[in-house]
Amino acid sequence: MAEQEKDTNLTEETPEVVEETPVEETASPAEAAPAEQEAASDPAGELKAQLAAKEDQLLRLAAEYDNFRRRSAREKTEAYSKAKADAALAFLPVYDNLERALKQGSEDEAFLKGVEMTMNQLISVLDSLGIKAIEAEGKPFDPNFHNAVMHIEDENLGDNVVAQVFQTGFIMGDKVIRFAMVQVAN
Repeated sequence: MAEQEKDTNLTEETPEVVEETPVEETASPAEAAPAEQEAASDPAGELKAQLAAKEDQLLRLAAEYDNFRRRSAREKTEAYSKAKADAALAFLPVYDNLERALKQGSEDEAFLKGVEMTMNQLISVLDSLGIKAIEAEGKPFDPNFHNAVMHIEDENLGDNVVAQVFQTGFIMGDKVIRFAMVQVAN
């Protein structure tokens, strides 16, 4: 009896299984082609999107490298200019002392000639580095280049004109290395 129940259960279950399984309809070849094209175009679309993303990534990387290269070149130039200005600033007290020695004068012509030659050599070295003395005496006072430490009333000079230079100023390109200390007429 148990075997008969098993057989009936199997026969009863089999039709249910058949009924639950959906029946596939066969499509015509004309209908199958667009479905295959959609499946084929989807991977192509994905590949195109990936390619566009990689191209964008490479363009950004190239732009970033170009910016880095420009920034590095600018920083290198600025560092060189700063180092040059700092080195020149260290030599300016020597310039000041040689200038004082020339103003003092000397009875010993050989000594005076040696100081003049040393001063001329220092000036030529500064010129070769692009460092120039700021011309101030008799020029209009400019706070961008001059540091007024004294005022004098002088009718012979115009208003805000540099009357005397106490310490020579220096400029490298557009950058002031040391401001000229001056006396200004009012």
